[in-house]
Amino acid sequence: MTEPDDLPLAGITVVAVEQAVAAPLATRHLADLGARVIKIERPGEGDFARAYDASAHGQASHFVWLNRGKESIELDLGSDRGREVALALADRADVVISNLAPGAMDRLGLGATALRARKHDLVVVTISGYGDAGPYTHRKAYDMLVQAESGLCSVTGTPETATKTGVPVSDIATGMYALSSIEAALFRRERTGRGATIEVSMFEATAEWMGHPMYIRMYADRQVGRMGLSHASICPYDAFPTRDGQVLIGVQNDRGWAALVRDVLGRPDLVDDERYATNIDRVARRAEVDALIGSLTRGFDSVELADLLDGAGVPAARLNDVAELVDHPQLDARDRWRNVQTPGGPVRGLLPPMTFTDVELPMGAVPALGEHTDTILAELGLRGPTPDGTNDSTREDTHHGIA
Repeated sequence: MTEPDDLPLAGITVVAVEQAVAAPLATRHLADLGARVIKIERPGEGDFARAYDASAHGQASHFVWLNRGKESIELDLGSDRGREVALALADRADVVISNLAPGAMDRLGLGATALRARKHDLVVVTISGYGDAGPYTHRKAYDMLVQAESGLCSVTGTPETATKTGVPVSDIATGMYALSSIEAALFRRERTGRGATIEVSMFEATAEWMGHPMYIRMYADRQVGRMGLSHASICPYDAFPTRDGQVLIGVQNDRGWAALVRDVLGRPDLVDDERYATNIDRVARRAEVDALIGSLTRGFDSVELADLLDGAGVPAARLNDVAELVDHPQLDARDRWRNVQTPGGPVRGLLPPMTFTDVELPMGAVPALGEHTDTILAELGLRGPTPDGTNDSTREDTHHGIA
């Protein structure tokens, strides 16, 4: 059985002024790793991701996904009482993370400079759309907008249609960089006693993920095309037809090409064919190669072909939908599903993907809005209700959400 002190971040307290996806993803992982995460929410409304949908026992799917293991306190940060409580929480915390609009935390008296003046070893992380300087600083920066502005949509989709990704990758990239920077700052603090002020920009996080197409643009002077399931620099790399469907094949090198055509498709003559001998040759003749491979894969059933490819060491996959992911035999074989408690009843959740061999990471309950308000106030010696209602200064729109 897992003991709390065995968890990697046991004893770490995180205060989160967060909404939507980017910061909540980072703090949910911190909670999974054993940190205590106290989520500050607007009275009566809370994180607006609570209202995205009602798919999971009447609760929003995003909120259930991103907020397990946290404690919820309702605070009106526009009031003196709300700020008093927030400062008391920060004084006891190891990490404060926020993803409000640029400058919102400073205007509330809760910015990094103010907080670290009170507690020098505090780690303060601010997530923004475009950073705290430059001509785009105050632009809205929802996930779709950042994907478009960063060029990600220009390399995603089909030749005819640019698309955003099916999951909010700009938010996810930002949340994961925030997570890794927090862990690094805490590790440095163990050695030096120094806290940290950290900024993570959605735009810069997504731009980092654009490294491959950026280098092709800068040094080969060409735009990477939208390739659908294919790949701009590798061939064959696509979905290929079978008698009863299709199978994805991704040949990464010339050895893989030889195994595909010789061992799976029964065409050893193609191994040394000068038209297809190297990946560069195959990419130059992509349409020809794809048509050739497709004409050969049509003679197989999907399961038969997938088994042959696997046996030959050729990378391949089925094109699953989400139902097939939920029922995937690999998740069952590795016992990855657990029940997570929520105010609407238990839901299934996947264990965190970072697997420690000596301890199972916890999957705490998803909190109801304000569920822990009284308990936390009592801990702080600030018993009594917080003010209800909000005012303009608390309605700082987040720039980091779904679109």
